Amino acid sequence: MADNPQEGSSGGRIRARGYVGASSSRGGYNGGSSRGAWPGSDNGQGGQRSQVGNFEHRQKQFQHLEPGRSPKPYERPEVSSPNVRPKEEMSALESEVKTEEKYQHGRDGGRGGARGGGRGARGGLRGNRYLPEIVHTRSNTAVSKQGNSGKQVMLQTNYFRVVRKDDERLFHYRVDFKPTVETSKQMSSLIYNIKEKLGGYLFDGTQIFTRTKLDADPTEFTTKDRTNEESYIITLRRVGVISGTNETAFMIYNLINRKAMGGLKLQIIGRNFFDPEAKIAIRQYGIDLYPGYVTSIRQHEQDVLMCAELTHRVMRTDTCYSLFEHCMNQRGNYKDNYKRMVLGSIVMTTYGKNNTYTVSDVEFDVNPESSFQTKNGPITFMQYFKERYNVLIRDPRQPMLVSRSKARDIRAGMPELIYLVPELSRITGITDEMRRDFHLMRAIADHTRLTPDKRIQRLEVFNRRLQQSKESSEVFKFWKTELDRRLVEVPARVLAPETVFFHPEQDNYKVLAGEMAEWQMAFRNNPMYLTVALTNWCVVIPGGSERLIGDFMSCLKQAASQMYFQIEEPRRVLIPNDSPVVYVEQLSQIVQRDPQLIMCLVTNDKADRYSAIKKKCCVDRAVPTQVLKTRTITPKGGNVRTLMSVATKVAIQMNCKLGGIPWVIKSPLASVMVIGYDVCKDSKDRSKGYGALVASMYGAGIKHPKYYSTVNQHAYGEELSNFLAINVIKAIRAYQSSFGNIMPQRIVVYRDGVGDGDLGFVHEHEVGAVKEKLELAYKGQEITPKLTFFVVNKRINTRLFHDKRNPTPGTIVDDIITLPERNDFFLVSQSVRQGTVSPTSYNILCDESGLSADRLQLYTFKQTHMYYNWSGTVGVPAVCQYAHKLAALAGQYLHQAPNTWLEKKLYFL
Repeated sequence: MADNPQEGSSGGRIRARGYVGASSSRGGYNGGSSRGAWPGSDNGQGGQRSQVGNFEHRQKQFQHLEPGRSPKPYERPEVSSPNVRPKEEMSALESEVKTEEKYQHGRDGGRGGARGGGRGARGGLRGNRYLPEIVHTRSNTAVSKQGNSGKQVMLQTNYFRVVRKDDERLFHYRVDFKPTVETSKQMSSLIYNIKEKLGGYLFDGTQIFTRTKLDADPTEFTTKDRTNEESYIITLRRVGVISGTNETAFMIYNLINRKAMGGLKLQIIGRNFFDPEAKIAIRQYGIDLYPGYVTSIRQHEQDVLMCAELTHRVMRTDTCYSLFEHCMNQRGNYKDNYKRMVLGSIVMTTYGKNNTYTVSDVEFDVNPESSFQTKNGPITFMQYFKERYNVLIRDPRQPMLVSRSKARDIRAGMPELIYLVPELSRITGITDEMRRDFHLMRAIADHTRLTPDKRIQRLEVFNRRLQQSKESSEVFKFWKTELDRRLVEVPARVLAPETVFFHPEQDNYKVLAGEMAEWQMAFRNNPMYLTVALTNWCVVIPGGSERLIGDFMSCLKQAASQMYFQIEEPRRVLIPNDSPVVYVEQLSQIVQRDPQLIMCLVTNDKADRYSAIKKKCCVDRAVPTQVLKTRTITPKGGNVRTLMSVATKVAIQMNCKLGGIPWVIKSPLASVMVIGYDVCKDSKDRSKGYGALVASMYGAGIKHPKYYSTVNQHAYGEELSNFLAINVIKAIRAYQSSFGNIMPQRIVVYRDGVGDGDLGFVHEHEVGAVKEKLELAYKGQEITPKLTFFVVNKRINTRLFHDKRNPTPGTIVDDIITLPERNDFFLVSQSVRQGTVSPTSYNILCDESGLSADRLQLYTFKQTHMYYNWSGTVGVPAVCQYAHKLAALAGQYLHQAPNTWLEKKLYFL
């Protein structure tokens, strides 16, 4: 790991924290069955029903090895237990809830939700159907949310209109089975038996929707299960009539759409549909890319629209067994190595319905020769898979993978533990090691980063497939629903480029951000706005890198002098090797000299070394550090220009860590504090998380901001409303100490890390807690604080196109595709060189500013210019990106809150 001096400098700047073209189902509203099949089962009935057992207290029966027999290193005695079952053979009320693995290019460290990760998903799930939570955050007295400044343009979107041909009512019934039916597949089969009596229907596990009203309420039907001839009574009780555009109506729209998509012969993986027939093989890296679709339907401003986004699923061609064999041939403890490789991975089975599971544990005491109990007696895993799927397991002694169900899934009837055979389980996604492989990531990006024209083409093909497929068109026709063939067009506005200032007193040191909103070349002729002389600092150099650091120091001083940044010669400390222990020993001595900054040169990006350096300097002591990889400061092809570019970025970072300011944008508001807040789970202990707040503070008559940051540790699932509110008050006290005991008149909060499923909680609790604390803090003051609270969401499926190209930075959409219950808008603030730009959604939960929608939108755009790790705009307000960086530092490397003596510097860049 290293402090990246080139963050966002290629491909798309500070991207959406999710890989371009990757599957991102957050924010999608997908219809579907409320219950999944029995895990991995084709028909949901399992053929051989197993007994319910307690996995945590299962009793093992051991078969002793024959004398003199030498087992394989990983061989274990046979385990025969009535409660050890394969993932098919599960018990009552089996319901599967899967969340799709997010394949990301920018690691978010496991972002939590509004409750510290307690919910995490971007909305509620039932089965693999998304339940939209409509939260009314727009006041009935709110003024128009449409702005008017900027150049008017028309854009295309990735939305299609959905039209009901008439306002026919649908009848809603609750469904009960007697005796109880435990699987959704069996439920669907029984309902199918009475379809002639229902007419057309949509079945959702516990409820059914019909076009015809049943004569009696309740109505009972008797039918038989075709597999075992057992009789069942199905009781339908009327719930109500569905019409209009309420939440239930949108659920029905999504059910119709998913039923129509079933006609395209796609495969459901996680929540979304994928096309294995169109897979893209990248053989040199052993991976396949499955193209797919993320769809959602809901009411927008005037129309019901379907958002359709393209996605890709990364599937590795190797199995978990091949990884096991690799670990067996490596040095060290093969069990620990294997667990490190597979724990937390999402795997897909190679038989049945190709279900996906998260690996929670590896059972080395259980193997395919272990047996489990069925109603017909015990059977081994090997026998079961041979009889059920005609699959022969080659290695009878391989350990079994275990997937542990979540508490909510267990309550829904899913078994606690699910056993998987490594041979029959393919790993999805990519590892950290693969992610660091530049050539691999480039190969993936060549297929997933679709340009706007190709994305539009693929969306139109998807629409035509739905229209032309016989099964799909019949579904739409029966339910009197029509999908428009054209992409929805929306009016948009492009704000004027901002002016970037590089000197506090001389206005001639300035540049126009330009159409691409970048100013990388400006530092050749301009100073930094505010610099702090660096006179007392050290460089820690591993053996063999002396010449490399010498060349880089020359470039660094030259680049700094051009920006009026004084850098004196550092004290150089040579170390024999680059082990974490050696770095910590040297740093312990160096910090005694109280240096302004310590630069550490490292040979690679090993996380344990980076963590040790940051802990020593950010927790034990309060010394800013700059970590550089030798590869970063090695001239590519001997080209000194590339080294000068890196040196310029490093100098800017170092100045920021000392308290300097590289550039400013004129702020139209005085006496204002802008706050960014984000959360991150602890990468070592998932029961903990960290919330980071970063505030930029503007005083009256002062052009440049001052900064304050703080981090709080919280328990997983713990409500964050009090943490956020208390941290806001801390930031106000820091404002007072910086500006002569004066309190800010305006407070603007940009809250990141909130999914749609947490929006109601944030609106009701977090905003309320902040307002309550502000009222107490300002009691007795002459001013009343004006709070504006934004929820920022970059992980959305909306895409915008301008003449089959990416929109210009500063493009705002605040109509047609926005939501009527929200005071929201979309902003494209950054430019990308590859793929399709992703807009950011802003939802204003509270606005006491008295400013027009125009001014709030403009102010938000200005804030995207102030992220000092990139000489250009970013996808979110700078304080959000700072908060994300700080939360990730605490959650991934420090695993505790940093030293408070650093809270007024941007030491985490």
